[in-house]
Amino acid sequence: MTRPPSMMRPGLRRQGTTVVLLLAVIAGMGGLTAASVPLYRIFCAATGFGGTTRRAAAAPRDVAQAFVTVRFDTDVSPELAWDFRPLVSEVRVHPGEQSQVFFRAVNRSAEGITGRAVYNVTPTKVGLYFDKLQCFCFNAQYLAPGESKDMAVVFFVDPDMLKDPDTSDVHTITLSYSLFKAANQQTDRQKTDKLGPNS
Repeated sequence: MTRPPSMMRPGLRRQGTTVVLLLAVIAGMGGLTAASVPLYRIFCAATGFGGTTRRAAAAPRDVAQAFVTVRFDTDVSPELAWDFRPLVSEVRVHPGEQSQVFFRAVNRSAEGITGRAVYNVTPTKVGLYFDKLQCFCFNAQYLAPGESKDMAVVFFVDPDMLKDPDTSDVHTITLSYSLFKAANQQTDRQKTDKLGPNS
């Protein structure tokens, strides 16, 4: 016996509502997945989590009398035919003092390549107190075949690190960079130059 159309509607409505809810849940999960990486980066930058350094507009006015040693470490992905090293292995700085160091990259390949650097500091608990004012790592870097480039990092160690019971015992910080071949390769210097003055 066939049910009248009026008797089928409540069941169809429930099924339609269920399908719409499931589609909304799937879309929401997809949106959260897409946003998770940017949100994680924002969280790390705000908290220094995992040794992520922070960006600052200016160094503080107060400079501590104590010294902190900042060491530099580099690593290059096997797929990137570049040499990459700091021009000095370490510097001694007063917390609050603005410092500048240079890293040299050399393209050993026969083609122009765009590289991108990722970075962190150790011990990771001082990430919140290591601030960068300028860094080549903020933008992709293009090198022509055989080209060499000295790239600057301007930073300071926040004097508040000395007041924090969790970090007051830290006297040496290591700033590490890993250089990778950029996913989006630039075809010429002009495209990379559009990325900004630090490129």
